Formats: sequence, C-alpha cells, structure tokens
Amino acid sequence: MKFSIGLETERVDRPGEFLTGESVAEIAQAVERLGLDAVFVTDHPAPDDRWLAGGGHHALEPTVALAFAAAATTRIHLHTHIMVLAYRSPFLAAKALASLDLLSGGRLICGVAPGYLRPEFSSLGVDFDRRNELTDESIAMIRQLWAGQSVAGAGPRWKAKGVTQLPALATAPPIWIGGNTGRAMRRAAELGDGWSPFPTAPGLASSAKTSDLSNIGQLAERIDRVRDLRASAGRDGDFDVCCGAFHSGGDGAGALVDELNQMTEIGVTWNTTMIGGSSRAEMLEQLEQFATEVASQVGS
Repeated sequence: MKFSIGLETERVDRPGEFLTGESVAEIAQAVERLGLDAVFVTDHPAPDDRWLAGGGHHALEPTVALAFAAAATTRIHLHTHIMVLAYRSPFLAAKALASLDLLSGGRLICGVAPGYLRPEFSSLGVDFDRRNELTDESIAMIRQLWAGQSVAGAGPRWKAKGVTQLPALATAPPIWIGGNTGRAMRRAAELGDGWSPFPTAPGLASSAKTSDLSNIGQLAERIDRVRDLRASAGRDGDFDVCCGAFHSGGDGAGALVDELNQMTEIGVTWNTTMIGGSSRAEMLEQLEQFATEVASQVGS
C-alpha cells in the first residue's frame, strides 16, 4: 500500500501555519523524507456558506497548491483528490494538469469526480444535472489533448474547429475516478486507471449525493464489482484502488494498521490520510508518528 497525505490547505483557521508557500513546501518535503508517496489537495472553488457552516471546507486551487509542493520535492506524486472536472472548461483543465505534470517530471495523479454541491455548480454557472455527462466528456477530451491530438467538434459549453495543445505528454498521468455510486464504478472501470471510493459515515451519503460505504465488507464487494466491470469492458493492466481508512487512529496505531492490512488484502493499493494538528509543528510530529507507527508497519 502507498500513502497520499493531505496538505492541510483547507485550514483557513490557521493561514499562517498552513496556507503559505513555505508551509506547503515543508509538509511536502516531510512526506518525501519520511518515505511516503504523495501529497493531495481537494477542490472547492466556490463553496456556499450554508455548506461551510455545516462542516464543509475551503480549498486552494489544486494545480497551484500542488505546483508549490512539486517545486520543493523530487520524488513524491502530486495527487488531485479530487478535481471536479465539470466545473472547468476541458481545455483549461487539460492545460493546467499537463503543465503540472510536465514541470514536475511526470508526477501527477489526476483524481477526478463529478462533484455533488449543487450551489457550487450554480455559482460557477454549470448545470448540476449534466455533471456526469460533462465529466465523461472532459476525461475523453483531456486524454486527446495530453496526447497532442487535435480536438474538433462541439459540446455543451464549447465549439472547436481544431484545437491542439503542445507539448504533448510522453506518458499520460493516471486518471482515478472518485465516487461510490454505480455510475462512478462504471466510469472507473470503463474510463479510469483507478477508482477512489470515499468512506462515508452512515446516514451522510445522501447529502454527498453518493452511496453509503462504511465498512470493509462493502468495499470488498464493490472492488469485485469494478473488476467484473473492467473485464466486461475488455480492459486489463494496472488498476489502482485508493481509499481512506474507515476509522481514525483513535483506537491506536495497531488497530489502524490491522484495518489497512485488511484493505490491502481486498485490493486497495493507495491510502489517503489527513493528519491534522493545531499547528504545523504538531502536524509534522503526527506525520512522523504516522509514517513510523502505521505506514511502515502495513504489510510487514
């Protein structure tokens, strides 16, 4: 199992601690030094006040935040977990993501999902009910543009007689599809290089417009389902499953290691973890504990 660590860039309550170029660089360098595998950021360009008041969070622009992490490191992957493609022109998304991948030396992991916050879609002038259609279209177009192929035609929000983006990427970054629903699993199987399900607390799935996923048994069943869908689509080769733990380390590092080992056995290849901490120093201390007491023990 590999580990992707959240950069804590949602911490608008402590901007001096977490929302500076120095802090992003320091956290990313610590992740790299400790032998972990990636840093990730989320995506909320226009979160509405009601959602924020109910526990939602802010986010920096994903490719900008990850560019700071890229400049401070040489090895770790740069992980959008996730980017809502439907919010953006596919041409702009393809260019931003390709630029990050190119300048980082091919370290991008592109996690995407259709999104679920209707007010955020409204603020951005995007039709919420077309989010799945827009996501599928964007995935196909982005792959064409990354390959240096000309894109021509028309979609719900664009018309092009012929558009080419250079330089082409020698190797396309993996695209991991986020979401728990049947449609998300089909999208992952048919279009993705990986699947990123999201653990949900019982009763909270409906507010996030997704399906309940609250235990390892449910996850195992869905991983098997995605594998079957891939086989039916005639797809083979490497395929990642990236998922956070269902429980925090509150029951102790040993319990978390046991859970992550169980997740590895059913096919989870990546874990996403937010470390937390009231200050950067505390977060870095807890990160070191996680690397030593948890990450290094998984699979041992």
